[in-house]
Amino acid sequence: MRVELIFIPAPEIGHLVAAVELAKLLVRRDQRISISMLIQKKASDSGVEAFIQNLKKDDPDRIEFVDIPALDETTMTELRSLPPTSFLEAFVSNQRTLVRDIVTEILKRSETPELGGFVLDMFTTPMIQVANDFNVPAYAFFTSGAAFLNVMFYAQDLKDNKNFEISGYKGSDIELSVPGFSNLVPAKGLPSVILDEGGSAMLINIARSLRKTKAIFVNTVMELEAHAIKSLKDDGNIPAIYHVGPLISFEKGEPTSQNKKSNEDIMSWLDSQASSSVVFLCFGSRGSFNTEQVKEIACALELSGHRFLWSLRRSSNEKRELPKDYEDYNEVLPEGFLERTSGIGKVIGWAPQVTILSHPAVGGFVSHCGWNSTLESIWCGVPIATWPIYAEQQTNAFQLVKELGLAVEIKLDYRNDIIGDISPIVTAEEIECGIRRLMNGEGEMRNKVKTMKDVCRKAIVEGGSSYSSLGQFIQDVIDNINQGS
Repeated sequence: MRVELIFIPAPEIGHLVAAVELAKLLVRRDQRISISMLIQKKASDSGVEAFIQNLKKDDPDRIEFVDIPALDETTMTELRSLPPTSFLEAFVSNQRTLVRDIVTEILKRSETPELGGFVLDMFTTPMIQVANDFNVPAYAFFTSGAAFLNVMFYAQDLKDNKNFEISGYKGSDIELSVPGFSNLVPAKGLPSVILDEGGSAMLINIARSLRKTKAIFVNTVMELEAHAIKSLKDDGNIPAIYHVGPLISFEKGEPTSQNKKSNEDIMSWLDSQASSSVVFLCFGSRGSFNTEQVKEIACALELSGHRFLWSLRRSSNEKRELPKDYEDYNEVLPEGFLERTSGIGKVIGWAPQVTILSHPAVGGFVSHCGWNSTLESIWCGVPIATWPIYAEQQTNAFQLVKELGLAVEIKLDYRNDIIGDISPIVTAEEIECGIRRLMNGEGEMRNKVKTMKDVCRKAIVEGGSSYSSLGQFIQDVIDNINQGS
């Protein structure tokens, strides 16, 4: 028997990277599985195109990348006029017919195996309807952690069973008892997207859709998020949970000769630094700050005296565009900063994050706490200082500091995202304090991170918790086909 799975990731680089790693894991694990990964086209530069072109060159065995034809310009113009929290659902829904036609063509191939199901990102769950049309299961791939999945189901439960909008807690000092958390969760520390009326409506709709799937993959490790995963598994109204992380990409990057030279310069600089002496600052594919905040970070780094590697990028004028590299850092940094810190620091543009975190010279990571970055840091055994910015990162930061003890706090509730919420400037003193705590102390935290690094690496090998969970999914797909035949 051979089995075909249809993957439809969200057209965002962080989601796509994790989906590709899951696909690779499945085809490596079982020779019977082939995957068609359907790629949606967005006009904005989301980093997806370069990443996919790079993957196509590698031509991974039994994974085919299929471009969904771009929507016509009239439709896209209408979609762009929607609020950010409504755009993706409408964008995905408009492609159902295109996806139906593509899958029909795939199934017409003479050598085509059995269709085992659709694997959908949380943002592509409108495609459940297409899976239903083909009478196959829809599985969800949740690219964030189990803790935030609990938050989403909690918000949905409030709305559907208690008739209360979680966005009503915006600005409140209340602390909430959220399933999956040992500590009370301050409402003020919830992400902007869930405290926004449109954003919470979007996430609640997604939570409802997730409940309609046959099972949910979560990019996490049982031993890392034991309490959060148990909470999901104990809820009889939530589908089966497969914890299959950490899914780490060692290949993502911008494949240009300029970047190659830049990467060599970075690694050469790190090679000359002492073990665990460098603090690395990087804020994700969408992370950037205004000039005033950049100057506060620069001041903090000088005050701390620690060696640093800082990925500094310019905000795009378009909210849906990714940040770009600066042509001249002097236009944004304090006068003389580069000269004064030339002996202890290095400012860079785009960063090969996993490569840097893997280097023994790196002793701490000032991070936006995106889930991919969080897993990468734990995988490399590098403690985090939290500075969340957008999406679900405030929840991740709270979990890392308060629930798991794997990070120190610069901020837990900072926000600067497309919803429109912008926090006050974080002062140089606050940043310096966080960096000092990250690099100088917290021996217990550093030991916890090292332990969790070993745990995560054991989880993915034979006999490990994630290895076993993935095997259960494969068996579920095979059993489902056998029952239907």
